[in-house]
Amino acid sequence: MEHTHTVEGHEHQEHEGSTKTIWKTFWILLCVTVVEVALAFLHLETGFPSRLVLNAIFVGLTIVKAFFIVAEFMHLRHEIKNLILTILIPLMLFVWFIIAFLADGDSWKNMRKDLSPGAPRQELPAVHTEEGHH
Repeated sequence: MEHTHTVEGHEHQEHEGSTKTIWKTFWILLCVTVVEVALAFLHLETGFPSRLVLNAIFVGLTIVKAFFIVAEFMHLRHEIKNLILTILIPLMLFVWFIIAFLADGDSWKNMRKDLSPGAPRQELPAVHTEEGHH
């Protein structure tokens, strides 16, 4: 009977620990979100920080939130290093692919705009050739 009591006590301590961790993660995510909203209102009211800096801050804070969500709610914080790398490296490649495809799509959009009918033509620079040299 004593052994069962010890197991239940251990499970109770484990449950309390995970509940504390979840609440800690909740408060961290809430604070980061409040900072994001405050920065957005500050930008709308005063124009500070600049749009580019604000977007960089938002991307950074979103990565922080994603880390806490993945670490706690997907239980990746307690996994072995190889499993973490097996998940994170393809994720980083996926993000890189998205950025690359967006840049490529923007390039195509600009090229189509420049080559569309009615667009002003850009003159090509004249090529000078020297007479007498074959």
